[in-house]
Amino acid sequence: MSALDSDEQMVFETSEDCQVFPTFDSMELKEDLLRGVYAYGFERPSAVQARAIVPIMKGRDVIVQSQSGTGKTCVFCLGALQTIAMTERDPQVLILSPTRELAEQSQKVALALGDYMNVQVHCCVGGKAVGNDIRALEAGVHIVSGTPGRVFHMINERHFTTRRIKMLILDEADEMLNRGFKEQVYDIYRYLPPSTQVILVSATMPHEVLEMTRKFMNNPFRVLVKRDELTLEGIKQFFVAVEREEWKFDTLTDLYDTLTITQAVIFCNTKAKVDWLAQKMREANFTVSSMHGDMPQKEREQIMSQFRSGSNRVLIATDVWGRGLDVQQVSLVINYDLPNNRELYIHRIGRSGRYGRKGVAINFVKNDDIRILRDIEQYYSTQIDEMPMNVADLI
Repeated sequence: MSALDSDEQMVFETSEDCQVFPTFDSMELKEDLLRGVYAYGFERPSAVQARAIVPIMKGRDVIVQSQSGTGKTCVFCLGALQTIAMTERDPQVLILSPTRELAEQSQKVALALGDYMNVQVHCCVGGKAVGNDIRALEAGVHIVSGTPGRVFHMINERHFTTRRIKMLILDEADEMLNRGFKEQVYDIYRYLPPSTQVILVSATMPHEVLEMTRKFMNNPFRVLVKRDELTLEGIKQFFVAVEREEWKFDTLTDLYDTLTITQAVIFCNTKAKVDWLAQKMREANFTVSSMHGDMPQKEREQIMSQFRSGSNRVLIATDVWGRGLDVQQVSLVINYDLPNNRELYIHRIGRSGRYGRKGVAINFVKNDDIRILRDIEQYYSTQIDEMPMNVADLI
């Protein structure tokens, strides 16, 4: 075992003083919040919820890492809703996400859970009129969920007062601290009161991110899942060998009837490929919708709501959709292109089989991709078999 491995083993543990709260009642949530939890359809906490919600409520800095589909959004939304004072008009909690869709999803979950509290949650993201943000912030909000660019703009222009902020939540923190957001996150952090509680949430926690947490977290409480438990149970993973790129399309059209039994997401690595594949499918008279980061916000929202309602059954997307977007009915994910890194793989296939449902992931693999596939298998101690003929029966 290399030094790095042993270091990782050491880090991927849950804090010693970790108590498990088997029911939401045992967490001593505010009564109106508890009503919201049950109205939302939750009966009992998932493993990560049972361990992470109460430390957040107690004011600890917390790092939460667990695989997709385990209810991490509800962990930080409940923690946030429990700690806010309803009489206060300035924002008290700031949730930062890497994409607009995720920021909106956190807003929706917070609003739904806080329904009986009359909580005000504002979504502050680029691509929308700045005037709406200014009006909402002036009218008074308890929680702001946003993307770093727009949030920083609002703080900088003095529309967003940070003096009452008591909690900062970084959703998908590996993305937030890795990509171009790192500087923006630090810029925002500088404006927050020194006593601000910090919550980091992610499905994967690369070494660099853990390094950075030391800079702005105070003795964090950890709920971290060991990496070998990150393989997604209940999701059957298959590959289809395609000798040439051109053959992928025929393979996909052969599978199309299987796709529409349920709802499916097809991942491509580039925006151009998404557009090309969607166009080619439509030309062959298949109904599909498509989504990537270059599309106008309005259009993305429309596509998402059609997909959520089930009127669109097949969505072709880039990794903008790969993280945290919960569409309950998705039980099939197809990697038309294998993802560029191992971490993305788990985010993508974590879209299916959420909350313990069955799911199927199918990877289209060219000869030179076999090595990447084996690497993914080894990394997550999982098994990816050749796709059987009766794949439809598994979905």
